Amino acid sequence: MKQRRATKQHAVFDSDEGSPLVQRRRLGSTLLVVSGHDGFGLWMLAGLALAVGVFPDGRGDALVALALGGALAIAGLVAACLHSPWMPSWHGWIIGRGSRPTRDALIALATLLPVMAVAGLVRGDNAFWATRLTGAALALSSLVSIIITARGDARRQAPGLDERLATQLPLSRVVSATYGGGLWLWSCVAAQEGEDAIRHPMPWIIGLLLLALLRGLIENLRWQAVLPHMPGPRTRFELQPRRYLAALMAYAIPCLGLVLASFGRGVMPITLLAAVSCMIGMATELSLYDGALAALPDSR
Repeated sequence: MKQRRATKQHAVFDSDEGSPLVQRRRLGSTLLVVSGHDGFGLWMLAGLALAVGVFPDGRGDALVALALGGALAIAGLVAACLHSPWMPSWHGWIIGRGSRPTRDALIALATLLPVMAVAGLVRGDNAFWATRLTGAALALSSLVSIIITARGDARRQAPGLDERLATQLPLSRVVSATYGGGLWLWSCVAAQEGEDAIRHPMPWIIGLLLLALLRGLIENLRWQAVLPHMPGPRTRFELQPRRYLAALMAYAIPCLGLVLASFGRGVMPITLLAAVSCMIGMATELSLYDGALAALPDSR
């Protein structure tokens, strides 16, 4: 009897086939995962902006953006070091149990090197050639880390994942990290003091709206690829109320905030609300999608 109760807590089973249905992560766990994505996305955009010379001038502005990205990126690592039940491992690395860092963890940690280089070289006008070069290195290393860790995380979540579905994950991860990281970067820039804190706000707004549209299209295609293979009735997974809540928080609220911010008033609280809402919405959506992947039949 005890064993049956323990099994029921970890998975829900279809009464006809006995196959596992959705196995969801905790919301706190997915929040840490999405926070890491957003942190690397913020670093990627900040490095790209520094490389092309469009980042706002000022050493402090760049350092604040790098620090915010670091706080978002290493939140999961800190939780794993503390052996939190929300984050038992970080990119497959179980810290403190005699295990060595995995390849994905080493690649993610290696991104800290260009971050520290940019922090040491950034100057008032950010036009120094070495700053631009290290900014490009930061953008490239962040992009590589996002792509490589995406596939590894998916394999650990669903080891028998179909190859066609696995190839969709890096693109989705890159777009999601760029969208979420872009909202956090915009919020960071909006918080800087001075009249020139946000130069040319309309390109920011239009770019983020296009990213929201692109991400919605990609995520819809991913769900359409997964749903035909799900055990049990398709509507059980397709018409979940949490999917509508995730869409509201990941797209509707941030996009409404972007439109309101175009009027130029209350930009800081609006951008902060948009970034936080987007992170919670993407975490909710990720928990549902990970559960769907875990319910797929083993394709090995």
